[in-house]
Amino acid sequence: MRAVKHRPSKKSEFYKVEGEKVSRGRKFCPKCGPGIFLAQHGNRLSCGKCRYTEFVKS
Repeated sequence: MRAVKHRPSKKSEFYKVEGEKVSRGRKFCPKCGPGIFLAQHGNRLSCGKCRYTEFVKS
């Protein structure tokens, strides 16, 4: 079996700067609170800390 290389996420990918406004690009975990982002997968959003999951409707 071939090992998959993990690419650490960059914090700069989570925020967008438009002029003098800063907006977040991903959703925060509702259980853990601000600062913990939900990971984006094919059909769901999930928290790596508390395992909270939201399924995305197609």
